[in-house]
Amino acid sequence: MREVAIVSFAQSKHARRDLRNEVEILMPVVHEAVERSGIARPFDFTCSGSTDFLQGQPFAFVLALDAAGAWPPIPESHVEMDAAWALYEAWVKIQTGEAETALVYGFGKSSPGDLPEVLSRQLDPYVLAPLWPDAVSLAALQARAWLEKTGRSEGDLAAVAARSRRDAKANPYATVAGDFEVAKLLAEPPVASPLRRHDCAPISDGAAALVLVAGERARQVCRRPAWIRGIDHRIEPHALGARDLTSSPSTRLAGEQAGVGRAPVDLAELHAPFTHQEWILREALGLGEDVVINPSGGALAANPMMAAGLVRIGEAARRIHEGGARRAVAHATSGPCLQQNLVCVLEGE
Repeated sequence: MREVAIVSFAQSKHARRDLRNEVEILMPVVHEAVERSGIARPFDFTCSGSTDFLQGQPFAFVLALDAAGAWPPIPESHVEMDAAWALYEAWVKIQTGEAETALVYGFGKSSPGDLPEVLSRQLDPYVLAPLWPDAVSLAALQARAWLEKTGRSEGDLAAVAARSRRDAKANPYATVAGDFEVAKLLAEPPVASPLRRHDCAPISDGAAALVLVAGERARQVCRRPAWIRGIDHRIEPHALGARDLTSSPSTRLAGEQAGVGRAPVDLAELHAPFTHQEWILREALGLGEDVVINPSGGALAANPMMAAGLVRIGEAARRIHEGGARRAVAHATSGPCLQQNLVCVLEGE
């Protein structure tokens, strides 16, 4: 396998509502990631993640190429998913020997529409989608099943929210941050029992970008590259009734294949848009109490659709770049109730 490292990462200030269009949000982020990488354009490969359902038009990602710079013509691809999967495609491209450098970016502007209803379009088109179950209601069913299975309480969920928001105080890109008491959070009314507003990721407009470089060139352009030592993604059945929603076997398998358990982990950035999902993911990945979880605040502090998973990988890489971690795990999810999961293990030298 070829050595591949993340050498730079940039993200926007994720806002509840950003008045700029997608290209205006994305362009400064791409420019910052490129400048930090020390790599001159054009890149050998460019790959992005976004969804037409948020932008309300087909092939909307083509417009974003204005931010990446598509002239003269560049080798380019796109995934209709979180950009963490665009990173995976770029990593594979480098493994084939067809590229040495890759620019990866993702973006999403959720504020113009009703995101929970938009996400219902991910469901099967014959049985569930015609019922329009929103994403929060489906997550609430999962949360209720998990609480009854484990015997944990809604206070355990609120504790995750309080810790995430507290940690996000040091994250200048977060949408939600601050000190919150668990008791006061529990006094809020449910939005879909047992979930309250603090149990759900905030609506966020934003973008993220990073640069991948192979081998010795990564060491030349970055003082402390974040090497991708393992990466894998798995998917579970589309039909929710065919899954045990209280666990995440796809995350467990992806973590095993990526090598999470081969050495101690300093921190993990988990893409958990709902508080109970952090508990499920921790168990699936076998992360102990000594592992720092979501020091950025995670998706509960900022959740730009189609970029939040890439942000988890970028935040983990940034900690390695800065010397704050030697080995980190990053996770991304897509689909209802943790249907698809990607796990990436990063290491410094």
